[in-house]
Amino acid sequence: MSVRRIVVCEAQVPFVEGGAEYHVRELVRRLHLGGYDAELVSLPFKWYPKRELLTHAAAWRLIDLSESNGQPIDVVIASKFPTYFVRHPRKIAWLVHQFRAAYELCGTPYSDFDHTDEDVGLRERLLTLDREMLMESRHRFAIAKNVADRLRTFNGLEADTLYPPPPLADRLETAPAQNYVLSVGRLETVKRVDLLIRAMASVHGSLRLIVVGDGTQRENLERLAETAGVGDRVCFVGRVDVDDLVRLYAEALAIVFAPYDEDYGYVTLEAFLSHKPVITATDSGGPREFVDDGVTGLVCHPEPESLADAIERVANDRVLATALGDAGYERARLVTWEGVIERLLAE
Repeated sequence: MSVRRIVVCEAQVPFVEGGAEYHVRELVRRLHLGGYDAELVSLPFKWYPKRELLTHAAAWRLIDLSESNGQPIDVVIASKFPTYFVRHPRKIAWLVHQFRAAYELCGTPYSDFDHTDEDVGLRERLLTLDREMLMESRHRFAIAKNVADRLRTFNGLEADTLYPPPPLADRLETAPAQNYVLSVGRLETVKRVDLLIRAMASVHGSLRLIVVGDGTQRENLERLAETAGVGDRVCFVGRVDVDDLVRLYAEALAIVFAPYDEDYGYVTLEAFLSHKPVITATDSGGPREFVDDGVTGLVCHPEPESLADAIERVANDRVLATALGDAGYERARLVTWEGVIERLLAE
């Protein structure tokens, strides 16, 4: 059966935009460029109070996308929880992530699931339903090995790893490094930008940290920079336009990206495509699939002192920084949309 009409499913948190949102929108755009008739279908998503989770899952389950306006839809591609609850005879799951607070984040400071009967019961129900819904998929892919490993561990299901190129892949370039390291991403607790700010307190000289992004933790992080005595060397620029972001990547000495157990992390590949090394942490998850210590970047313990040592290492050895960034580029350039779509829609 030839595939022409494709729906990509998105769970959208209103007024929030991050990697998952970029992912589905770029997939639709690339499908159009490939000659497919593709459409994005979005439903709003709210995860609190926790009882809302099953309500939103049920909303997706009620949707039948087998046809539209009397014409069949050949394939639906689900992305993250709860889009894979949708009904379709040819459902493909390209898993960004499940509801992480009920999975690997449970029991950490990054989850609000407690050891109450209600929370334990809800978590067990979510894991069971996820397994059932994902088993319906004709093909299961994960955006990173880290995501596939979680699926195997918690749900007993296999998925093929299929890395998506970052949205800026066609725009990124390189330039001589200026005197700053760069952080890019949402300012949320799990991204651990606080580690980078504390690290800057132990970095000597005039090297700056530029923080791109916004989120619920911005005010707390700005206060931390002041109390840590680095308010004059940590610059919060918020959201920036594409041209400015490309320039910031191009002129950075290195990108510091040390989230906790990231699903994938577009930042890693965007840094590499800008010929810049990535400094990450041993427990950062997805970035570790691309960052080899001393080869494409530096891997350190998730502690401010360890991060500071890594930052100073590239600051004091610009030849090393360039070599690491060039090696990262060679790895990242192999991830292409042509290859992704060919695998995603293969019979």
